[in-house]
Amino acid sequence: MTAPVFEITKAASFDAAHRLPEGGPEGSPYTRLHGHSFRVEATLRGAAAGPVGWVSDLGALDAALKAACAALDHSLLNDHPGLESPTLEALCAHFAAALAPAFPQLHQIAVSRPTVGERCVLTL
Repeated sequence: MTAPVFEITKAASFDAAHRLPEGGPEGSPYTRLHGHSFRVEATLRGAAAGPVGWVSDLGALDAALKAACAALDHSLLNDHPGLESPTLEALCAHFAAALAPAFPQLHQIAVSRPTVGERCVLTL
């Protein structure tokens, strides 16, 4: 019998402003400065291991995810390297890059804007 594989997830949120660069759809409102509340979910995948019997320390994941969100909170996303075009896709990649070094079991990042019903998922 193979060991079961688990997925554990933590979520955090932040608020930020952004605008998309010129070059999108003609007359697009997205190029005007506006803001959103964002929700980020980080999912680790793996077997329960070690003396504790868990995939990873959820407290450590929570702290790292909250720190990554705090770095963007109440800022202009376009001012952050790699987020010059701050799409949901770019935000997923940003959070994956921030968390992957400390969490090799990182399996998925989801970034959503709940108030407008939009979500993007990056599976690693």
